[in-house]
Amino acid sequence: MRMICAAMVAMTMVGGLAHAAGPQRKTPYWASLSAGQAKMRTGPGRNYPANWLYQRQGLPVQVIEVYPGWRKVRDPDGAEGWMIGNLVSDQRTGMIKGGVADLRDGPNPGAKIVWRAEPGVVGRIDKCGAGWCRIEVQGRGGYVEQSRLWGVDPDEAVN
Repeated sequence: MRMICAAMVAMTMVGGLAHAAGPQRKTPYWASLSAGQAKMRTGPGRNYPANWLYQRQGLPVQVIEVYPGWRKVRDPDGAEGWMIGNLVSDQRTGMIKGGVADLRDGPNPGAKIVWRAEPGVVGRIDKCGAGWCRIEVQGRGGYVEQSRLWGVDPDEAVN
């Protein structure tokens, strides 16, 4: 009986320590793929079949659910599935959506156009505010209207 009680106390302590290690991040949140190849699975385990193979490091994804060691993500086309947690990075990226987007040297519609980006171009988000985001693609940066990016919420501030 004493052994059973000790085991129950130990299990309670372990559970408490795991919980105290830190709260889970609130979902949904934005992230990106950290690997050049990442499999999306139908469930949170290697025993579930893969339904997609992504081959685009940096692709923005939205994490919609968290399971120990796994993240349920939504891709830019709306497909949802599970990925091993280490394939998903906190690095913020955005993907140009719609038509060709003008990237400007300042966060306003009158600023000089420094370059243009095709739909599907992915860049690292440096910051967002007041309806504009600064992104960098292969060393070239510029400001784009926030509504033109998949990977950031409307009116979200990113620092």
